[in-house]
Amino acid sequence: MSNEILNSLLKEYEQKKLKAELDLEKRKIELYKKIPQLQEIDDKINNLAFKTAKNLLNNNSSFSDFQKQIEELKYKKACILRDANIEPNYLKPFYSCTKCNDTGYITKNNYRTDMCSCLKQKLLDFSFNKSNMSNLEKENFDTFDANIFSDEVDVSKYKFNISPRNNILNIKQKCIEFVENFDNLEYKNLLFTGNTGLR
Repeated sequence: MSNEILNSLLKEYEQKKLKAELDLEKRKIELYKKIPQLQEIDDKINNLAFKTAKNLLNNNSSFSDFQKQIEELKYKKACILRDANIEPNYLKPFYSCTKCNDTGYITKNNYRTDMCSCLKQKLLDFSFNKSNMSNLEKENFDTFDANIFSDEVDVSKYKFNISPRNNILNIKQKCIEFVENFDNLEYKNLLFTGNTGLR
């Protein structure tokens, strides 16, 4: 998988994340117009968070004092939302993926980042579509038609002493065996060769 494809997907993620956050800001503005008390509470929480950080840097006050005030304000806010029949998640971004918050990566407890399953899936989907295997419902072993191959044996033309039809049926059987034994490490791989456009 090239870096170009990954970078393109990550730009897509940035756009999704930004859209979710801009949508949240719109919802907040609308909600603040309806219930101005919510904006007052949010402003107080933001001011307290700023004061907490400032005082902790200056060793002026304990963290627990500010934390208690913030928790009280959050409880008051939750009560207002509940009374207005508004889900608490309404004031959070609606990310497509709640695991990575539309970043494509998850930060673990040891601060190590791992690729999120949603980004892995997008990369797999891209590879799958690139491989021209997106039509497996129609093109598979069950719908395989050996009758399109000649039943004529012509060594000078085909370089085999069997017909193209028997040859393709042998190839089909080898492919089925390969699929059935895919997890078997003892089983050999498949290699298809030939000029472009041949089938």
